[in-house]
Amino acid sequence: MKFEIMRDRLLDSLNNAMRAISSKTTIPILTGIKLDVTAEGLRLTGSDADITIQTFVKTEENGKQIINVDEPGSIVLQARMLHEIVRKLPTNEVEIEVTTGLQTIIRSGKSEFHLIGSDANEYPQLPEIANNEQFSIPSDLLKTVIRETVFAVSTSESRPVLTGVHWQTKEEQLVCVATDSHRLARRKVTVENVPVGQNVVIPGKSLNELNKILDDSTDLVNVALTSQQVLFKTKEVLFFSRLLEGNYPDTSRLIPDDYQTNVTINGKSLLQAIDRASLLAREDRNNVVRFETVGQNTVEISSNSPEIGKVKEEITVENLEGDELKISFSAKYMMDALKAIDGQDVMIQFTGTMKPFILRSIHDDAILQLILPVRTY
Repeated sequence: MKFEIMRDRLLDSLNNAMRAISSKTTIPILTGIKLDVTAEGLRLTGSDADITIQTFVKTEENGKQIINVDEPGSIVLQARMLHEIVRKLPTNEVEIEVTTGLQTIIRSGKSEFHLIGSDANEYPQLPEIANNEQFSIPSDLLKTVIRETVFAVSTSESRPVLTGVHWQTKEEQLVCVATDSHRLARRKVTVENVPVGQNVVIPGKSLNELNKILDDSTDLVNVALTSQQVLFKTKEVLFFSRLLEGNYPDTSRLIPDDYQTNVTINGKSLLQAIDRASLLAREDRNNVVRFETVGQNTVEISSNSPEIGKVKEEITVENLEGDELKISFSAKYMMDALKAIDGQDVMIQFTGTMKPFILRSIHDDAILQLILPVRTY
């Protein structure tokens, strides 16, 4: 194997493939990145057995030569070492050559590195995914969906299925739900030609890594779901993730149908007030903030820490209907929910002091956040 490549394009591609490499893997070959060179270009594959990322650099882009292939071939090179070397090479021209016995030479300017590679045939094969169950979603919308749900997954391994986001397809609709049993985030998206009846749980970790690779463009991402794997496919990246096993709980039962108190309020003002109140709440172990309706058009946000002091702030609301209310909740959960709704005006719907309450954007019914209150005495 022997080829020359532009260092900046190699590094971009390596940066993405490296996101799948884990230092904790027990499979030695997975500490490496697989390089496959053909006349079409260079494929780089990184994997930790849960996530596999394959990136592709074409030999030619927009009439510009990116790779010159002298001899096609494959090799697996130690991932972190390869990444560090490429990052620090002195010029933008890189030559990679595999000689006898998997010896690999990397040349750039007057630098020459010799690495010992591994046999590419020992590297695990990519999962086979049929094309019939695919749908497409714009990259920027997929990033938004991930941002608005993935923060609510559980970090506890006691119920592994809750560490993922539940994706369900219905008629022309994708419904994504995450919950850690104290809060819930739901996002609905209209998707054309979506295969109906798919029901999978994608690990939160995988979605966070995917989010870093996707760009803020309207380019379509193809999504293919099977019973064990999901594949996200862009022009230059294949992103495979295993799915979580187990039945995701029926969260629709948690969402109330009727409400006793409705408050419409500016999301940004509320977020900033809770942020200030949480300065004192944070010192207290539970990080609890209190929310109370005052009269017809005001709510009071307060927090009390016996060792430090207390804080109180009033906010004028745009609309307040229903019963008077005093309720306490986690400042962090409320701030996460408001950030997901992204500073828009929000409607908060309460069913009582100790029952879950709902946050929605008044502009967009597709986003819903649910939080369980905290008991305070």
